[in-house]
Amino acid sequence: MTARATTRPVGTVTRGTTNPNRLRRMDRWIAAVHGAELRRAEDPVAIDLGYGAAPWTAVELLGRLRTAAPRTRVVGIEIEPERVAAARPYEREGLAFRHGGFEIPVPGRPLLIRAANVLRQYDEAQVAAVWERLCARLAPAAGVSRGGLLVEGTCDEIGRRHVWVALGPEGPRTVTFATRLGSLDQPSDLAERLPKALIHRNVPGEPVHAFLRDFDRAWAAAAPYASYGARQRWLRAVRDLRADWPVTDSPSRWRQGEVTVAWTALAPRS
Repeated sequence: MTARATTRPVGTVTRGTTNPNRLRRMDRWIAAVHGAELRRAEDPVAIDLGYGAAPWTAVELLGRLRTAAPRTRVVGIEIEPERVAAARPYEREGLAFRHGGFEIPVPGRPLLIRAANVLRQYDEAQVAAVWERLCARLAPAAGVSRGGLLVEGTCDEIGRRHVWVALGPEGPRTVTFATRLGSLDQPSDLAERLPKALIHRNVPGEPVHAFLRDFDRAWAAAAPYASYGARQRWLRAVRDLRADWPVTDSPSRWRQGEVTVAWTALAPRS
């Protein structure tokens, strides 16, 4: 694949820290909820934007997406040329690396852009413009297809805790909270991994603060289920939470230590 000509890449260099399997929860969610879109496409292209100092996340994304859509191709994009040069020896069929940024220097419209731990260093005021730019590069909705998907969020260094926003060409759709249940004391532990659009909104009066407060209350009320394991306690807490919040996924995802909520319910008030 030949990258289209660009000027200076858009964005700033990240710290580049990464670890193998750091993004496995996000990847598995993408394969589960977006796999059908990837399978339907003639040439499904996925972007790992800002993969960091090592190419592990792009390599792993290819393997995980191909379990759902075997024809998927992955392009890792980095704004730091030295990181691209270091990743090139890992290229193979279906996997390439390119120098670039938020302009997404690939031909056509990708069906997936994953931007994990990229916007953490940006100001909250910059997020909306970045989202708009990236969503404009996604494959458009057409027929039965809802179009491409942008998954933007944050996780800890070893992938125990994630929170991400899923956006389509039209804008934000959902927010997903995901955790290794054995490491969780209470759901609000995930607050430290809120994406940049929400992390400064975890204060009284904001919807995301109310959501985490109610989740902690549901978790506390589900304490008797802890004798059956953390998974059963989580399942019960999410079922109770669903009475007041628009949970959009099903128990098959909750069992993975996830819960997905409509973006409109958690969007900042201002």
